[in-house]
Amino acid sequence: MENWQESLKTADAKKLNTICCFCSCGCGMIASVKDGKLIGLEGDPNHPINQGALCSKGAAAAELHRSLDRLTEPLYRKSYADNWEPVSWDFALSLIAKKIYETREAHWESHESLPNGQQVAVNRMDAVAFFGSAVCTNEETYLEKKLALLLGTSYIEHQARL
Repeated sequence: MENWQESLKTADAKKLNTICCFCSCGCGMIASVKDGKLIGLEGDPNHPINQGALCSKGAAAAELHRSLDRLTEPLYRKSYADNWEPVSWDFALSLIAKKIYETREAHWESHESLPNGQQVAVNRMDAVAFFGSAVCTNEETYLEKKLALLLGTSYIEHQARL
């Protein structure tokens, strides 16, 4: 009797254990890789958290990697232009840093007056907010929050709580 698994596309692929990055649960996944490409992704039945089950986001995680709509380089739209152009990472990150710096300098509050007239130190900036992503790991989200606090803003929102 022939092994039915031989006909499956993942039969001769390398199996790699990994963790889903969509939330803090840490569900186990098995990635099937062939010729350096991800060809399959499934829940790990031996993982103690999800025991092989995946939520809809975890089940669709491979699409983040292979979607034709996935951006792989920064895009920039000049003022009044109607199209986006690819730019270097150095250009994009320098522009972002410059804009954040200018905004912070223009909107920084070092003190605030209480109703009784007393001045208290606040050291904050309310003009910048941070928006997280469900595809960020816990560690990336932690660093995002630390950066927001370093810049003096407490405005941070994340898709995972929706």
